[in-house]
Amino acid sequence: MPARPGRVGVGEQDRPGRRSVGWPGHAVLQVPVIELEDWIVTRTRHYDAGFISDDPGFHHAHITVLAPLTSWDVEAIAALAASSKPFDFELDHVDTFADGTIYLHTDKTGEFKQLTAGAWLAHPQVRPYGGDDPLPHLTLDRLSAQVGVASTEALLDGLLPVHGRADALELVWYRSNECHLIGRWPLGG
Repeated sequence: MPARPGRVGVGEQDRPGRRSVGWPGHAVLQVPVIELEDWIVTRTRHYDAGFISDDPGFHHAHITVLAPLTSWDVEAIAALAASSKPFDFELDHVDTFADGTIYLHTDKTGEFKQLTAGAWLAHPQVRPYGGDDPLPHLTLDRLSAQVGVASTEALLDGLLPVHGRADALELVWYRSNECHLIGRWPLGG
């Protein structure tokens, strides 16, 4: 899907006929992880079906490169994608962050950090993952009285390790009942 050139901001990606609820939403620059799409859709539906997209180009399972974006430079994103080589990666084990986020660790943190650094350079107002040295990951769930590492690993039984390929950057919009693909750029041009 081609994206419009130049800097784009909130409101320009709104689609007619959609209803927004509460949170204003934001964009995410991401690498899709097709291999876990069904699993992530199931977990998302469990918590909030409003974040299940009907856009066939939208990928729910992803590793975030940069977020949250309320405006973005599509020319810079296209240039970053064109100058970045595709690479294979593995998501090999379940871990947790101090805030209770349960995630899958990737073996290619260096490659993902390079993508984040390039995106951040073009969007200096955004702090990746709210910090200065983010750990690339795929978010799975959140610790609670019912959810833990063991229960998450049980749900993933037989799926790990996941072997994926980073071959595109996607810019997607996240807002309840409005999740959709804004643009997609293949790595390597």
